[in-house]
Amino acid sequence: GWLIYKTISEKGPEISIVFETAEDLEAGKTKIKYKNVEIGKVTDIVLNKDLKNITVKAELKPTAKQYLTDKTRFWVVRARLRAGEISGLGTLMGGAYISIDPVPEGTPATTFIGLETPPVATAETEGYHFTLKSEKLGSLDSGSPVYFRQIEVGQVESSASGERRGG
Repeated sequence: GWLIYKTISEKGPEISIVFETAEDLEAGKTKIKYKNVEIGKVTDIVLNKDLKNITVKAELKPTAKQYLTDKTRFWVVRARLRAGEISGLGTLMGGAYISIDPVPEGTPATTFIGLETPPVATAETEGYHFTLKSEKLGSLDSGSPVYFRQIEVGQVESSASGERRGG
């Protein structure tokens, strides 16, 4: 009886994260990390009924419970090459993992929508966020530098084409 109680009382929160694809993810092997410290592990990966995406089920350590809010974000860290920048090279040997941007303020949650690309800024990043609108997107993309008087002062977090079509 004591062993059962101890196992249940030390169990961490179980969460679900929805991603578009399970590329590089494996149940029982893929870890969830924050600042390169393991805080959980993927326990199951299931294809959703609509066949449009997958749900990753994971168990986290008990200490992570306080950071699971509606503002917390998850994304898969894997080797990426984009805009002349290489990231995630450490995953070539150790495999992909899921990273977390924990935000303690917010409503407690256990279901999350995973980001398909890593965020440029996380909750601990100091600075300001601006939304800019333009007629044309041009060559701007996530990670593109933002300059003020020829000095790089930031990066584009995300971009979306808002082109209007006739009608």
